[in-house]
Amino acid sequence: MATMEENFPRGGIQKKTTEGKTPNPKLERDNLFDVHHEEKSQKRKRNQRDQGKQKKFKADKTVAAKDSVLNIEPLTIEALCEGMLLLGCIKEVSDYELVISLPNGLSGFVPVTQISDAYSKMLSEQVAQGEILEDLNSLMDMYSPGTLVRCIVTSVEKSADGRRSIKLSIDPKKVNKGLNASALTSGMLLSGFVSSVEDHGYLIDIGVSGTHAFLPRQKAQNYIKAVKRGPDLKIGQNLNCVIAEAKNEGRVVRLSVDQSEIAASLATERQNWTLSNLLPGLVVKARVLKVAPLGIKLSFLSSFTGIVDFMHMDPEKSMNYSPDQVVKACILSIHPTSKVVRLTLRQAFLHPGGSPNQLSSDRMGAVVEESAVKAFYKQFGAIFELDDGTLAFARLKHLSKNRKSFKPGAFKTGCKHKCRIIDYSLMDEMCIVSLKYQIIEARFLQYQDIHTGDVVQGKVFALKPIGMQVKVTDGIKGLVPSMHLANGILKQPEKKYNIGDEVRCRVLECNPAGKKLILTLKKSLVQSKLPVLANYEDAKPGLITHGFVVCAREFGCIVKFYNDVKGLVPKNELSSEPIPCPDKVFHEGQVAKVMVLKCEPQQERLLLSFRLSSKTAPEDKKECPPKKKREMKYQIGEMVDVKVLKKKDNGLEVSILEDEGNVISSIPTGHLSDFVATCKLLWHCLQEGDVLPRVMCLSDKGEHIMLSRKSAVISAVQEEQVVRSFSEIQPGMLLTGYVRNVMPFGVFVEFPFGVTGLAPKVSMSDKFVTDTKDHFVVGQTVIAKVMSIDEEKQRVLLNLKVSECSSGDSAAESFALLSQYFKEMKEIRNLLRRRGEPSMAQGLCELVPGRELQLVVQDVKEDGSALFSGSCVTGLTVTATRYHLGDKNIVPGEKTKALVLHVDALTSKVYVSLREELLKQRAKQQLKENSQHSAIVQHIAEEFAVVSLETGQLAAIPTATHFNDTFHFDSEKLKVGQIISATLKVVKMNDHGVLLAVQGPAKKNVFVRVRNESETALEEMLAVVKHSLSLGDIVTGTVKSVKPTHVTVAIDDKLTGSIHASRILDEVPIGSFPTYTLKAGQKVTARVIGGRDVNTHRYLPITHPHFTRSIPELSIRPSEIEGKVTAVLNLKEDSALKKLGLYIVGQTVTCFVKKYNILKNWLEVEVAPDIRGRVPHLLLSLNTKVLKHPEKSFKNGQAISATVTGTDVTETNLCLSLTGIQSLEQGTITVGMVTKVTPHIGLTIALPGGKTGKVSLFHLNDTYMENPLGDFKVGKIVRCYILSSEHGKIQLSLRQSRLNRKSNSKVEDVEITCVKDVKKGQLVRGYVKSITQSGVFFGLSASILGRILFQNVSPYFVQKHSLYEKYLPEGKLLTAKVLGVNGKEKHIELSLLPEDTGMPSVLPEYLGLPRYGAEEEKREANDREKREELKLKTKRRRGNSESEQEAKPKKRKICPADENDSGIEVYYREEVDDDQEEEAAKKKSKVRKPGEAPRLQVSVGFTWNEDMNTMDIPVLSQREESSESEEEEDPQAKLKKQTKKEKELEKQKKEKELCKLETALMDPSRQPQSADDFDRLVLSSPNSSILWLQYMAFHLQATEIEKARAVAERALKTICFREEQEKLNVWVALLNLENMYGTAETLMKVFERAVQYNEPLKVFQHLCDIYANSEKYKQAEELYHTMLKRFRQEKSVWLKYASFLLKQGQTEATHRLLERALKALPTKEHVDTISRFAQLEFHFGDSEHAKALFESTLSSYPKRTDIWSIYMDIMIKHGSQKEVRDIFERVIHLSLAPKKMKFFFKRYLDYEKKFGTTDSVLAVKRAALEYVETKSSLADT
Repeated sequence: MATMEENFPRGGIQKKTTEGKTPNPKLERDNLFDVHHEEKSQKRKRNQRDQGKQKKFKADKTVAAKDSVLNIEPLTIEALCEGMLLLGCIKEVSDYELVISLPNGLSGFVPVTQISDAYSKMLSEQVAQGEILEDLNSLMDMYSPGTLVRCIVTSVEKSADGRRSIKLSIDPKKVNKGLNASALTSGMLLSGFVSSVEDHGYLIDIGVSGTHAFLPRQKAQNYIKAVKRGPDLKIGQNLNCVIAEAKNEGRVVRLSVDQSEIAASLATERQNWTLSNLLPGLVVKARVLKVAPLGIKLSFLSSFTGIVDFMHMDPEKSMNYSPDQVVKACILSIHPTSKVVRLTLRQAFLHPGGSPNQLSSDRMGAVVEESAVKAFYKQFGAIFELDDGTLAFARLKHLSKNRKSFKPGAFKTGCKHKCRIIDYSLMDEMCIVSLKYQIIEARFLQYQDIHTGDVVQGKVFALKPIGMQVKVTDGIKGLVPSMHLANGILKQPEKKYNIGDEVRCRVLECNPAGKKLILTLKKSLVQSKLPVLANYEDAKPGLITHGFVVCAREFGCIVKFYNDVKGLVPKNELSSEPIPCPDKVFHEGQVAKVMVLKCEPQQERLLLSFRLSSKTAPEDKKECPPKKKREMKYQIGEMVDVKVLKKKDNGLEVSILEDEGNVISSIPTGHLSDFVATCKLLWHCLQEGDVLPRVMCLSDKGEHIMLSRKSAVISAVQEEQVVRSFSEIQPGMLLTGYVRNVMPFGVFVEFPFGVTGLAPKVSMSDKFVTDTKDHFVVGQTVIAKVMSIDEEKQRVLLNLKVSECSSGDSAAESFALLSQYFKEMKEIRNLLRRRGEPSMAQGLCELVPGRELQLVVQDVKEDGSALFSGSCVTGLTVTATRYHLGDKNIVPGEKTKALVLHVDALTSKVYVSLREELLKQRAKQQLKENSQHSAIVQHIAEEFAVVSLETGQLAAIPTATHFNDTFHFDSEKLKVGQIISATLKVVKMNDHGVLLAVQGPAKKNVFVRVRNESETALEEMLAVVKHSLSLGDIVTGTVKSVKPTHVTVAIDDKLTGSIHASRILDEVPIGSFPTYTLKAGQKVTARVIGGRDVNTHRYLPITHPHFTRSIPELSIRPSEIEGKVTAVLNLKEDSALKKLGLYIVGQTVTCFVKKYNILKNWLEVEVAPDIRGRVPHLLLSLNTKVLKHPEKSFKNGQAISATVTGTDVTETNLCLSLTGIQSLEQGTITVGMVTKVTPHIGLTIALPGGKTGKVSLFHLNDTYMENPLGDFKVGKIVRCYILSSEHGKIQLSLRQSRLNRKSNSKVEDVEITCVKDVKKGQLVRGYVKSITQSGVFFGLSASILGRILFQNVSPYFVQKHSLYEKYLPEGKLLTAKVLGVNGKEKHIELSLLPEDTGMPSVLPEYLGLPRYGAEEEKREANDREKREELKLKTKRRRGNSESEQEAKPKKRKICPADENDSGIEVYYREEVDDDQEEEAAKKKSKVRKPGEAPRLQVSVGFTWNEDMNTMDIPVLSQREESSESEEEEDPQAKLKKQTKKEKELEKQKKEKELCKLETALMDPSRQPQSADDFDRLVLSSPNSSILWLQYMAFHLQATEIEKARAVAERALKTICFREEQEKLNVWVALLNLENMYGTAETLMKVFERAVQYNEPLKVFQHLCDIYANSEKYKQAEELYHTMLKRFRQEKSVWLKYASFLLKQGQTEATHRLLERALKALPTKEHVDTISRFAQLEFHFGDSEHAKALFESTLSSYPKRTDIWSIYMDIMIKHGSQKEVRDIFERVIHLSLAPKKMKFFFKRYLDYEKKFGTTDSVLAVKRAALEYVETKSSLADT
């Protein structure tokens, strides 16, 4: 109470101290023209006041002529006062104010509420309704910069930093307040505002009370057209009007807004103007009274006097004014008290309705190198003439850095100065300049100078809840939103930043029009060197830049960049690993590096990715290390194996196996096969996880890899029948590609390496094309012929006509298509067989054409076709057409035989035939290849037709003759029953069930030339040109194209020759690329060294008659050009054998890489133009890295040195080696490839030279491992050491100690080669070989086995041998001790016993097996009698498993959790200190009656730990225990004979032990050790659930699940029905047990029973917890849904589910749940529910959403003090000090009961004492005092 007194003293009202009051902060205005006049002396101010006095007018309106010296000063801010009328010009228009330029460089602002009464009224309506009013126009719609307006000063305010801001109003009520109705006369110029729009015109508010001003619509038409602001005048729009007519003493006025009338209007004496109602903007005729240095004095309207300052004299006339001169002038301002009238003589103001001249935008901020001083006024500043002749004005403070450095002498007329234009005063039509060095050098002068992405320096000048305000320069301020204060989120920014701190920020957004500047202080963004993304147009795919996360939801992250550009990172692009809950990994404000994937600037849609490389970790909480874009890793044409990850509509998403699945790529559906039908089928059959071998990389764009399985495309790439770039394309080439797009005008075809061409409609087919879509589909494989190329536009025109693109042998081509189709169908069938799952897929595999089936007719349709069913076709649709039913009349239910014609796996349809001629058995005839038969078409499928031969066999014939042959007219199509001629091609029956044939008769002697591997597409195109060249001729030509192994040279227009890589240089450096020394277009001089046949590509002798029609082979080797031609090519005979014979085995040759053949696994090289060679894979290198990826190590065209090892089988190629000639002798190290992995035996390895070797398990590593073969896969390249090579059998070793002799690494498992290497007592490791009746055989090396007798395997006695097989499987790695070695018989005896090896027993303890050993046997016999005595007292039930537990209780280790985990956990406090134990015991004794077991009160759930050793149990010693099973196990003890003395001693011993046992059992602190102990305990305390649960846990420890269940059932029957909580605990334990060890069915049965016997809600909640704890989230969710239906009125259920969802990270689902909860729960529960949801959100979800929930609740229920308290508590814990103080401030201003208010003040004070300063504590006390005073003053009144 004392503290309360001290903080809030009692007593009456004390007088308020004025110092405590602070004026409300007024609206601040940043004004560039604010002048600090602190340097002006008091004297100056007094002069001003005197001047005011001087200007008083007498009644006859004459001025007292006291001023002998006329001193005309420009208007200053100090001279302004409230009520002063001014003419202003609109400078800027924003949503809420107008910025007005005033005379003499001043500036003020008009708030939106000071426009007019009508406009303010509409604004209030909009605010009240909360909806946007249609007829309310924004200020921007009604006002434009440059418009002149009449204003009145409403206040001049001073801001905290000493600046003054001028607040103005243009409301006619205020401006025209001097006018009354009677004073209104026609011709007067007034300003008015449209107040309403009527049918015939507009009501205008001119601010004169009692007057109705009307503007007829027709009079306003010209004005509306001229202004171009829409078809009508708008409410609130400002108008300059002339009174056309005034009636009824000015009560009704008709106006005109005609611009010509307004411009010509003059204020005259006739209009009765007086000083009290004179208005700015009036144009008058005036007479010059006096001319002074700083201005002119005028008289106007006969008797009024006014002044013109030097800035408002007409610059044209300047100083040429003389007294009595008559001039036109415009009134600028009227002072309300001194009545000083200021005028302007500037031309722009002399015609009302006009506007002053503007400054061009590029001049603003310009630096003028030389500006001449025109005039200097020592109190105000100087006027300068700028380089373009215009005048400018600089205030005194802008003439020098400070007052001290100011030198008036430097500003004499004519002096030159450097200055910068800092502003433009519209009312003075003058630039305002500054000579200050820091302003001239400043980077930024106005908002327009700042660009997005600029890094700027600034000073902190305010910290607000929304962020931090930073002052960049005097006129530029920016905001750093709270999210951007640091890389992370700052909860208390005031601790990091202080006002006045210098900060370096980056511009996020700059809007000069709205003077809006958003900055960021995030270090990663400020320091980022990546490009700035400030508009959608710049977002090119592949661009990498920094952005910041603004929102992370389940669909992905939204990332923002500069200028509010934002994009989406979808969930699959967040990381290479899947991220289930992005909101947990990414947080708001996190800076991340992203890559643009796709951008649509028009829709402002941007798709991004965080995956910059193939192996990107998810974004770290801090800034991620810079990631590089994944380099192009896969070459086009590279073959890879892939695994299907996901099936998508457009294809498959796969991972490349070589890269451990890190590289994700895709196979479009159309690229799964060359056949459209197979593509669909394969997509349908494949499943996630299937592996597709040998897929080719088609394109690798760094981020996205596209693969293809099209065999035609793959072979084209591998045989080099491709063009790699546009420059390689030649007309006439035949290229294999695939349809990219089908358009009405033609087909776009794409080829590997990205070249695309167009086949126009006319060149698409030999047939007439009506619709292009009938001929080709996207993704289809085609062969295209190049017609022409347009190099400028890089366009290729193609021809797809079969007549142009086929080789001419249609039979061979169509047969190739058919065989490829059936080959792919076989692969699909094998895939389905391997899977071996549903019977339907199996059935499809078994059904082949030609198979007879027993079927039952199911239905006969109207069209005559029939449907069948049968056991062999379950799940398939079996159908026969009318034709195939023959003449049979069948009825449903009839059994029949049928022959399978075709199986469509995609639609699961089987087509069968019942025709007799097909079903009748015939003797199979021997058919010959190419034999011709007549055949009947039986069925037509998509790619082929099934025909029957006269022999009764079925054959398949292709329906298409070529890839491009896709369209057939109906007349051309085959029809069922048609007889055709067929030529057999494959006569053996195969998996397909059909023979393969082609349509049409066999052609005689058709020679189909098999293309040589070395030929390229280019050579094929070289035209046959007859020439007269002979050997040795020197020719000159131009290089046409450069290939890796040869260069094509154009000798003249038609003739083309070829230079081989070996014929370019005399000395070829190894590793160089000779062909690349030449460039396309280069001129060369060469010598003819031979010629090649155009058709066969064989080299021809010169004497050959066809030599003149060959392709010349040239050489540019200097030695061959100069010397004699002794080329190999001039041999008379064309015998490859002889040429190859010139090379000797062992000779070294230089050859050139042609390509690496992935199919054959060899490197193809060219030695000379006519000599080719091959290097087998294993002879490429001794480096395993090179062998893993040989295609990457050898570049095409590279020169390499090789050793000749012989010729190949065909004797057309040299066999070469890059590693010399390998000798596989003992002791050498070589490389090999794993070809087979044999479990428990070892590896088979392929060695260079075609040999194979074996590696045993013991030679895989220096350290034996549990799974030694796990690291080896077929195809792995390894280095091997040859141990022995005898009789063709090679033994290898992969041990590091053999491969690397120098390495000193320790060899853990030494090699054992013979029995002598094994010593007695030694510990050895090895693998279990086998288990026989005589013991366990144990492998110590490949040749040596040891034996372990069963008694040496384990200390336990085992009856079942299957136990040994379970725990000692073949290949298990173990450590054994050598017991003995018999050198003669080569026998080794080993032991696995723990005491020998020091390792754990191989048979686990928990199996409860009996031990070997005499000592224990003896003890068992002794204990028998005691046991019998004890049995009389209590009956025991024991399981065999308990004996092991008692045998060695002190030594017993805790078994691994997975082996004895019961799933039931009991929480015990393990008290460490004795004092704590005593204290706990005292507490228990107070609560509990003596002898009563503890009761368990579980409020929510119950979890247990079954391990009894977690308690401090005083365990009985080994001798004090006994066991029935031990007695039973020891029958030998009875047989031993004993002497009388021995018997006596034994009896005494028994007595002692019995005494001990009894005392131990009597000990109250003894913990239960056996089932009997537990039985005793539960008998004494039957209602204690904790004992029952310990009993259950005891059984579960021994994995006795059934016994544990039985205990639970006993407990449920035993516990008293009144003890509901105790019973519930057992039910929960039983649920836990079933969840862990039972099935879903058993769990549900227990649950249903539990619901019947207990309060259902509690049981439901417990099961939900059990599911959640065991991570069965799906089941938990289902159960919650059931609960929400059943207990929808229970608030706890909704809250529990909300908590569950939030823990799962499902915040959106929680928000939806709250809405549902509020609908279901009664209204009185709503506030509490929302509050509880908000609390949960704070702990697990989105704190911002939680705050919003609290705020909305409190706005609806402000007097709920409990909610305020909860909100305060949470915010104190989680929020910033600023937020907490805001809440306190709101609370203490509520109107609550004094008692509650006292509580809140007390809390606020405590908070400030803890976290605040003395000032803040005082402020709280002061607030409390004020509250008390207001309360008591209210009470008084």
